[in-house]
Amino acid sequence: MKKILVYLAAIILFNVFALQAEEGMWTYDNLPTEALQKNYGFTPSASWLEHLRLSSVMVNAGGSASFVSQDGLVMTNHHVGVGYIQKISDDKNDYVKDGFYAKEQKDEKPCYNAVMSVLVNMENVTERIHKAIPQNATAQKAAEIRKEEIRKIEKEYFDKNKLKTDVVKFYNGGEYWVYQYKQYFDIRLVFAPEQKIAYFGGDNDNFTYPRHDLDICFFRVYENDKPAKIENYLKWNANGPTAEELVFISGHPAGTDRLKTLAQLEYNRDVMIPMRLATIDLQLNILKRFAERGIEQARQAKIKLFYLENSKKSLTGQLKGLKDNELMAIKIQNEEEFLTKMKTNSVWVEKYMDSYEKIKSTLATRKEGQIQNYYKNFSSEIFHKALGIVRYVTEIQKPEAERLPGYADADLKHVKEGLTSGAPIYKEMDEELSFADIKMGLSRVGVFDKFWKTALEGMEPRDFLNNLFANTNLENPQARRALLSGGLDAINNSKDAMIKLALKLDPIMRDIDKENREDFNDIISKAEEKLAEARFEMFGKSKYPDANFTLRLTYGTVTGYPYNGTIAPPFTTMYGLFNESLAFGEKGDYKLPKKYWDNLKNIDLSTPMNFVSTCDIIGGNSGSPCVNKNGELVGIVFDGNIESLPGKFVYDIRNNRAVNVDSKYILEVLGKIYGATRLVKEITGK
Repeated sequence: MKKILVYLAAIILFNVFALQAEEGMWTYDNLPTEALQKNYGFTPSASWLEHLRLSSVMVNAGGSASFVSQDGLVMTNHHVGVGYIQKISDDKNDYVKDGFYAKEQKDEKPCYNAVMSVLVNMENVTERIHKAIPQNATAQKAAEIRKEEIRKIEKEYFDKNKLKTDVVKFYNGGEYWVYQYKQYFDIRLVFAPEQKIAYFGGDNDNFTYPRHDLDICFFRVYENDKPAKIENYLKWNANGPTAEELVFISGHPAGTDRLKTLAQLEYNRDVMIPMRLATIDLQLNILKRFAERGIEQARQAKIKLFYLENSKKSLTGQLKGLKDNELMAIKIQNEEEFLTKMKTNSVWVEKYMDSYEKIKSTLATRKEGQIQNYYKNFSSEIFHKALGIVRYVTEIQKPEAERLPGYADADLKHVKEGLTSGAPIYKEMDEELSFADIKMGLSRVGVFDKFWKTALEGMEPRDFLNNLFANTNLENPQARRALLSGGLDAINNSKDAMIKLALKLDPIMRDIDKENREDFNDIISKAEEKLAEARFEMFGKSKYPDANFTLRLTYGTVTGYPYNGTIAPPFTTMYGLFNESLAFGEKGDYKLPKKYWDNLKNIDLSTPMNFVSTCDIIGGNSGSPCVNKNGELVGIVFDGNIESLPGKFVYDIRNNRAVNVDSKYILEVLGKIYGATRLVKEITGK
């Protein structure tokens, strides 16, 4: 079977992958400028790249965005910002369902726990980190030294300019860079459409194309209670892109596994993804029943259901890709070419082959332990507030070098703000989702496991949860603030059931983390770093690193693709929006907001609505700006098509597409349907 797959891969690689100039999520320091010039006659200048980089925004909710005015206006996707929108909604003002527009600046609504960041500095520190680790260090020792060196570097750079500082790993440890960010913490909602149009077609249309979505929202970043003054922002192109036009996407792809070994992909296929899907299915079932209890419960559950359904569809597509013979044939071929080249040099074999085998053996021997530890988890939001409080007051007693990750001096202010946020916590829903954790945990590891035995203390799950949630008031931010202010004494003497549970489980959870780290993650990380070194030695820096939610630039053309026995056009229009709504009887997820029908005569139905490009994206790119060669904004990424989901592992230009909202459509509806004249004037400068 393997020989057949390799033969199949050779055919596919010859016919497809030789053509893939557009493949790659490139770091800003290593763009394929020669390929760009050769294929498109365009080489971006240093100033062009700097302007785009400084106009690109990372959203802490897990997406991307861009500045679109000098007064701190930021555009991202509705589905990226919807968590913020949900937190400022209530049973009287449902901004998720009904939308929101601030007609005046004073009406812009502050958001809870929102952070937006811009990458302002990058420096390569690979040599320093690699030199700090002796060649003969064990995986555990290497991890300890690396962690300490990274801590020192982050502190040094932070102390210089007080910018958020991360040492980020590329090529599985082949390179390390310092990334420094300008951060904004006062974020206010300016505009959001109704979810009916932002997510038109619902989960049925999610990860598909053709599409008809207005998946956008606008926020504004403030400093000192005034709109921030932004030097680098994107000029709005009112006409959008044209077919076959070269476009660029600048954003923060969350994660790919294209440099992983075949054994790691098979581990994801056979172990991790099925576990995650089983958990999501149980959570969905419980949450749907909760939503049926009433209108308010349905409102509270809506966004969580959206996230779960989105994750399920994404993971299902990834799993399908990993079970696809063509895709796996390509990965087998790539790995065999890598190993064949390694074997041409005895020095390479001696230096690197053991690391390749170490990954396979670790995955095999530690699989059962990883499965067991996966189910020792309590994901309640209130519990994690309690655990965060316990760890905060514990960790600040220690020297900085000995603290858990995330509790460095530079992090403490924002950790504390997160623990004391006034964002609503839905206690009843939190309890129901906690039942999913217990049910799954007991079915997989049993009631006698130390984690669950300590948590439940012999009680039945429902009785345990009833008692736990009846005897906590940590959904109240004032209670959390009081505990943090009281320090260790307040924690140790607290009668709150969640705090008591966190105190009991914290040592066990630290042990689980330590086991995962020392027996699995550290070993895999050291082996991956050696294989990255091997690839550099064999191929140089001609390839791009796997995505890791750092800023990347990708390029491609606005191009349709063959699908379902026909051809998907590069653009959809507003004609298609109304047609699709009518075709489904204007019901459910296909029912348009009333204002669309009311303004039907005012709008140009031929306006391009969504478009696709060959740009190489993945989750995390949502909200990324799409720009033309002039650096003008022509669209905003909001999805990939269903064929793009295996792109986590391999890119296929034949049908992998990034789906965008057209800049022309955004202006059309902002002005003619929403009456958002203040917003239109600001983004167009007119």
